Amino acid sequence: MGRVQRPARLEGEIQLPPDKSISHRALILNALARGEARLQNLSPARDVQSTAACLRQLGVELGQGWIRGRGPEGLHQPSGPLDCGNSGTTMRLLAGLLAGRPLEATLIGDASLSSRPMERVAEPLRRMGAWVETSPLRVVGGRLRGAEHRLPVASAQVKSSLLLAGVQAEGATTVWEPAPTRDHTERMLAAMGADIAFGAGWVRIGPSELCPLDVTVPGDLSAAAFWLVAAALHPRARLRLPGAGVNPSRAALLDLLDQVGVRLRRLDQRRCGAEPVADLEVEGGVGLQPFQVGGELAAALIDELPVLAVLATGLTGTSRVTNAGELRVKESDRITTIGEGLRAMGATVRDAANGWEIEGPVQLRGARVSSCGDHRVAMALAVAGLVAEGTTEIVGADCVAVSYPGFWEQLEELCSRTG
Repeated sequence: MGRVQRPARLEGEIQLPPDKSISHRALILNALARGEARLQNLSPARDVQSTAACLRQLGVELGQGWIRGRGPEGLHQPSGPLDCGNSGTTMRLLAGLLAGRPLEATLIGDASLSSRPMERVAEPLRRMGAWVETSPLRVVGGRLRGAEHRLPVASAQVKSSLLLAGVQAEGATTVWEPAPTRDHTERMLAAMGADIAFGAGWVRIGPSELCPLDVTVPGDLSAAAFWLVAAALHPRARLRLPGAGVNPSRAALLDLLDQVGVRLRRLDQRRCGAEPVADLEVEGGVGLQPFQVGGELAAALIDELPVLAVLATGLTGTSRVTNAGELRVKESDRITTIGEGLRAMGATVRDAANGWEIEGPVQLRGARVSSCGDHRVAMALAVAGLVAEGTTEIVGADCVAVSYPGFWEQLEELCSRTG
């Protein structure tokens, strides 16, 4: 159980964990390449460890800071099920990777992952020629045909899975999204020499032989979101977050914080391989305005919405989140779990079918709340605890290790240093 109290001040520097999304892709794409790549600052999160373990079962050689691929034909039949743990990214991307190989593999996960929708990736892979069934996810791969896909739901994971299949298929594969999603896969494939073109909401890839790519993983902007919101809500806060990835397809968070009036600066903007990076500085805000999130913006902010709901409790007026039904099929039903947690702390939150309506500002009160086994819910409620009166107890706090293993240690150090 995690216990959080509001410190008198919230000041210091936070070393962000490596970006989880980029870490998954650095491993999986280099597994398809021919040759050795150096991987620096790879995420230690459990989800990424699940990806690494599955690749080892497929015969990929990798160690601390390196991976050696032998091309697609270097992947071999796994001796048993591939355990993806809690990682939807691992399961969906590996499905695309395996669809192009003459192998049979079953992908399993924990109870949470096993309940998440996989037909959305299975159906388009079938249209490319793979044999795929769900519950559990089972892939029999082979010769694929390029295809055109129009995704009904914006999903970077599904898009990336289809690109991994497409790079092994005969002919071109095109993916159209209803809203743009993060483009880490496209950037990395381009840097590895793939025949690829992409823009906002679309990507086309042809069969390609990939070159290995050395990757230095930047700090995770989704992890930064928790500290940025905590600082924005605390009256005596100033935090510095060096080396954050600020990819434009992820930067909707920073734009929204600017919009509501958070004092946020991007310093020393630079590039780290294919990804833009900056040092972020944020100070406690005053007179912050409510926000409206829906449509394409909801898709772009899907991982940050739980902590943005916490932010809304401190804004003057009514904030609304719509078109975010995808939150109901994450590690938990995040609309319900965040709503329940914030209401227990005194917030005025009305759940909707695909979002929330949140009235502010309100002084949150410490309470006993549950993560429901969801890492982003646990960290969002911890942020609420940093600005609440009294003590907040979070049941199931250990689940943060899925994405941010050092979160509680960093929070404790920050509060003891500045409280």
